[in-house]
Amino acid sequence: QVQLAESGGGLVQPGGSLRLSCGASGPTAGYGSTGWFRQAPGKDRVGVSCITSSDGTTYYVDSGKGRFTISRDNAKNTVYLQMNSLKPEDTAVYYCATDSDYYCSDNGIAEGDFHSWGQGTQVTVSA
Repeated sequence: QVQLAESGGGLVQPGGSLRLSCGASGPTAGYGSTGWFRQAPGKDRVGVSCITSSDGTTYYVDSGKGRFTISRDNAKNTVYLQMNSLKPEDTAVYYCATDSDYYCSDNGIAEGDFHSWGQGTQVTVSA
């Protein structure tokens, strides 16, 4: 089992930036892929981005392309989500998740693809 801890959320004005971090620990930390999901109030949790540890393959939801960048520091077992040009509709609780047997692709990501989850970090975009 992998333990995940997110950080970096907060309140930001529209057009601003935040960098979320997801630190992993445990025997299989660093294997497979790590994904970011978000859940807005009253809505389902949806996949935002994904990165595969072995080859750096990435995935972005259409609304995040050109604004979000996912990256990984393998030495620290930490995955980052840099979010720029934030919009009010980006407001949500952001969760990171990982699975040692999953590989990201352009087909998107689903909750069922990941078996270890963090507690989430709140991102609020508001003037």
